[in-house]
Amino acid sequence: MSESERNWQTDVMTELFEPLTLRGTEIPNRIWLAPMCQYSCEAEDGMPGPWHLVHLGARAQGGFGLILTEASAVVPEGRISPQDAGIWNDDQAESWSAVVDFVHSQGSIIGIQLAHAGRKASTYRPFTGEPKGSVPESEGGWPTFGASSIAYPQLAEPVEMTKDDIAEVVAAFAAAARRSIDAGFDLVELHAAHGYLLHSFLSPLSNQRSDEYGGDLAGRSRLLHEVYAAVRAEVGEDVPVFVRISASEWTDGGFDIAEAADVSRALSEAGVDLIDVSSGGNYPVRIPIGPGYQVSLAAAIRAEGVPTGAVGLITDPKQAETILSTGQADAIFMARAALREPSWPQRAAHVLGAEPGPYPPQYTRGAW
Repeated sequence: MSESERNWQTDVMTELFEPLTLRGTEIPNRIWLAPMCQYSCEAEDGMPGPWHLVHLGARAQGGFGLILTEASAVVPEGRISPQDAGIWNDDQAESWSAVVDFVHSQGSIIGIQLAHAGRKASTYRPFTGEPKGSVPESEGGWPTFGASSIAYPQLAEPVEMTKDDIAEVVAAFAAAARRSIDAGFDLVELHAAHGYLLHSFLSPLSNQRSDEYGGDLAGRSRLLHEVYAAVRAEVGEDVPVFVRISASEWTDGGFDIAEAADVSRALSEAGVDLIDVSSGGNYPVRIPIGPGYQVSLAAAIRAEGVPTGAVGLITDPKQAETILSTGQADAIFMARAALREPSWPQRAAHVLGAEPGPYPPQYTRGAW
């Protein structure tokens, strides 16, 4: 099915169903699938397989304009769990191509989230009945690395990265970005949120370095800027690049919205196309969760003139439409709601009166 065969245009135009063009890439609507780890590479080789094809493909069938993969490690030791997906070699890239081709066949755009878990790597996957904490090397785990030798609570202490280690990670992100574009991905997102490696450098809670990669915000954000610059050099000027950040750590002394706005503005000036605004994950705290609880963070960054995506307990079509129509964000990332309802965009079109909705021809008999 080609994009031209799919009815993305609706009779009633809403913000949710307006296309967004970034560097020449047109995303057909503003309902985007957020990256969500699946922990389903059972051979522990980082190779995406049938689960990833069906999981991501179903959301493309369901009308999500942009599909983002789960965090995909740029090096083996960058995996959160042994079952994480990766793109540190060409075989993995080739396996991702099947997913990319199917998503494209449904008229959707697809991006890959490039990641390194840092001090939160080598953990058991969070499945019911499985152990918790760090996976020991005797069971297939590995030593972890971080900005400083400060452990995430109840996980193994990481090794503080040397400058050579940092240079290798920058090169690994760049190489993974090149493989991603060669595999057919339309854009890439850098994972600098949730306490993983790039976030651990941003935060004063986990970065106590005394060299040029620590100290003030310029030092703590240096690695993220170096990674972005290396990735941009690889993918060229035509490929959109997103960055996901945790815009608040919800605790005193942590990376906060003021610093997040400064970093986002600097990234935008450097050429980053959109900031995917999440929060938390670098230190265990009680977050005041409620409907749209992170939207104000996206709005604060967007007020700086930076395009943003909002995520976090956005579940109702009218709620999502209001976020966009009031200028709080440029797009909506759907996470848990998308797990419950792969065809959420089709229902949203019906609720908002934007018929006929984004249906593949095979599914029009089931239209709302």
